[in-house]
Order: sequence, then structure tokens, then C-alpha cells
Amino acid sequence: MEQLANKVAIITGAASGIGRAIAELYASEGAKLIVSDIAEEGGNETVNAIKEKGGEAIFVKADTSKAEDNKALVEKAVSQFGGLHIAVNNAGIGGPLAFAGEYPIEGWDKVIAINLSGVFYGMRYQIPAMLKSGGGSIVNMASILGKVGTKGSAAYVAAKHGVIGLTEASALEYADKNIRINAVGPGYIVTPLITNALDEATLKALVGLHPMGRLGKSEEVAELALWLNSDKASFVTGAYYNVDGGYLAQ
Repeated sequence: MEQLANKVAIITGAASGIGRAIAELYASEGAKLIVSDIAEEGGNETVNAIKEKGGEAIFVKADTSKAEDNKALVEKAVSQFGGLHIAVNNAGIGGPLAFAGEYPIEGWDKVIAINLSGVFYGMRYQIPAMLKSGGGSIVNMASILGKVGTKGSAAYVAAKHGVIGLTEASALEYADKNIRINAVGPGYIVTPLITNALDEATLKALVGLHPMGRLGKSEEVAELALWLNSDKASFVTGAYYNVDGGYLAQ
């Protein structure tokens, strides 16, 4: 039995990396998908990969830092597939690297807008639609840096800490309304966000931060998200699960 049969899901940031892996896995488990990203080419590649394997998906271009784009995503899910049951608020950026006393203001604003406000905007419109559909499940993509700090990434760390707090508060609000809301905290994962931005020496140093001696894979994060969005996690809400090769246990 497919774990997400007859479920309608929105996945943001699904043009590559973790978002693409989640979209492909959910489609293989029977979900009907709204694949969303600002990257049109990558988003359509994700949809094509899903359709080639017999899945059902459409691409909707959206900037999650804009409330109206999140509203449009939900409206499209309802008009195309008849409701909304699952969301993964995954879209995010790394942002500039600088100490807080030198951090560019425009960089701060952009990171907070996408990584934190974007998650709130997503839930702001996803939750009412899920209530109309009889309930649902939301996974918000946080990070190991939602629990600890690191130098040079004040905006990212602040946003991801905020995502965990937002997840916990919202989960309490809807716990008795058949909507579960949880957060996932990946360690450093092999995605274009990492590999395109860092040189070989930096990547090697990142590997050394993980007790398992390697970086994570997008598919490993996707499996955790799938469990949280499935009925197998029916008593789980307001939780934060790290998938980090032991990073936070140190």
C-alpha cells in the first residue's frame, strides 16, 4: 500500500537537492504533487522525472518570500487536485557569510524573508486548506543550525532557530484539529547549495564535522520527511528531528 495514496502535497524548493528527492519519493508513494521553486527549468525536470515513473505532478513557479505566491500555490493545489493534505516548506538559501557586526542588511532581509517568513507564509495558507480537507501534515525544513550556532551565518542560524519555534507554536495550536506540524534538521547534505558554493578543502572540512565521516544524501532526508508526513507518525507533532550523521550529539 502506498503511504501517501490519494494525498495532495506541496513541496517548495523542489527544483533540486532535498526538495527534488522529497518530491520524487512522495510521488512514488502515491501523492499528487505541486512542485514549486523559482527555478523553472529545474522544477520542470523534477516534474518530468516524476511523470516518467508514472507519478502525478505539476510545476508552479513561486517565490516563497512573497505571501501572495504561497497563497497561489495552495489555490492551485485545490483547483488542480481538489484539496491539500501535505506540505513540505523546504525552500531556503544560505545567504552571505559575514560576522554579525559586518553582516549586509540586504542579505539579512533576504535570508529571513525566504527561510523564516517563507515558512510562515506557507503555513498561513496551507493550514486553512488542510482544515477544509479534513486535516493534514506539514514538515518545515530547519537545520542542525536551528539548534546550534556557527560563525558567519547569523541570518541563517536565526532563521532556522525561528523555524523550529514557529513549528512548535503552530503544532500546539492545531494539535486537536488533526493537523500535525514537525521540523526536520539536516546536517550538511550533498546538494547544489553546498557543492556549487564551496571548494574541495572546505567540503573536506565539513565532512570532518560529522562523526559518521561523510556528508548526508538528499534521499536520507526525504525518508525522514516521508515518515513524518505519513500516518506512521500519527502521534508525532511539534517535534524536531535531526538527520545529521551525529553532528548534534557532539
